[in-house]
Amino acid sequence: MQIENNKVVTLNYTLTDNEGKIIDQSQDSSFVYLHGAQNIIPGLEDALTGKQAEDKLQVSIEPKDAYGERDDNQIQAVPRDMFPQDVDIAVGMSFHAEAPNGTPVTVTVTEVADDTVTVDGNHPLAGQTLNFDVEVINVRDAEQEELDHGHVHGPGGHQHD
Repeated sequence: MQIENNKVVTLNYTLTDNEGKIIDQSQDSSFVYLHGAQNIIPGLEDALTGKQAEDKLQVSIEPKDAYGERDDNQIQAVPRDMFPQDVDIAVGMSFHAEAPNGTPVTVTVTEVADDTVTVDGNHPLAGQTLNFDVEVINVRDAEQEELDHGHVHGPGGHQHD
């Protein structure tokens, strides 16, 4: 069965940067996603379309087809009092915030000063070319509930809050 929209795909992968440093990998368990539901970056989804179980591929995904280019407009210094007072803010911490248009965004702290905290709303992998070494393990039809919810459910179904 070929990978196409509305198929559940199981794969193993290793993700590296251009220097060969491992960024992520499916070590102890395979990664499972619903193809065509925007559950993975567009460039990888495009590269997997038409593949089938036992296929192996290596693919480099440019930033525009991954997490986008870095945008310096996503970096800003905000008043310290916008953060919970009982939290010791440190570089590297992530917080959920709301963009001016109301969409949720995750920001990462890049600098802490007495009165301000500098945060970066770019995805940590924005601006990077991503190199995937992928092995397709299985391809199956999605169940109706998975299609309705837009993601894969594990054995025994899935409970939403």
